[in-house]
Amino acid sequence: MTRFSANLGLLWADLPLPQAIRAAHRAGFDAVECHWPQEVPPAQVAAALAETGLPMLGLNTRRGRPGENGLAALPGREAEARAEIERTLDYAAAIGCGAVHVMAGNAEGDAAQQVFLANLDHACRLARPQGITVLIEPLNRRDAPGYFLTGSDQAARIIEAAGHDNLRLMFDCYHLQIMEGDISRRLRAHRDILGHVQIASVPDRGSPDHGELDYRHVCAVLEDLGWTRPLGAEYRPEGPTEPTLAWLHRRRLVRP
Repeated sequence: MTRFSANLGLLWADLPLPQAIRAAHRAGFDAVECHWPQEVPPAQVAAALAETGLPMLGLNTRRGRPGENGLAALPGREAEARAEIERTLDYAAAIGCGAVHVMAGNAEGDAAQQVFLANLDHACRLARPQGITVLIEPLNRRDAPGYFLTGSDQAARIIEAAGHDNLRLMFDCYHLQIMEGDISRRLRAHRDILGHVQIASVPDRGSPDHGELDYRHVCAVLEDLGWTRPLGAEYRPEGPTEPTLAWLHRRRLVRP
């Protein structure tokens, strides 16, 4: 049976994070993940995770200045990027989080790629002794114009060039359907570097039981590939989260 993780950057976003963790547990999620929890004392998050028994699968490095979308691929910002990576890894370790998504930021060109690779090398070396996976995620140009990383093949080339086995791909089906399509083939092509898979409907980024992507098929593909980790439900609910969870309560994805 497919398992699911609640992305608390979007689900129950109106609640303080410890309460959102408890709400996800009551709703029947198998895990949680978040975006930028760093302002919440880690002891509070760790206590909610221990109380519910839910694992925290991942969190992001922070975006940087207003209007920015990460720091790790920005030439001239290496010191800031590495300090943020270090702070985020420390926070992840304090709450028992398994992965950190290093956000690349808005950049382009060879210089940006070299900076990104150097910062990822720094992140992977620091993360390894703590048992933390480093993730990179392609984003679509519609929602994140100017973002450095936009495709699964580009991410695969970066992971290969970096040469760390704790650097993996966060495969967000919503972003990659917009940018590339052909989701089933791309999942198969990149199975060996998958670190996390996220889902939402396309094109509206709503709950994953409607839209142009049939997640019944996607889940079957992942099952065939031997993927057993929870899929991250990273969608924007229209109003309160609970009324959007019929798909979860059925424990499978059924299209109307």
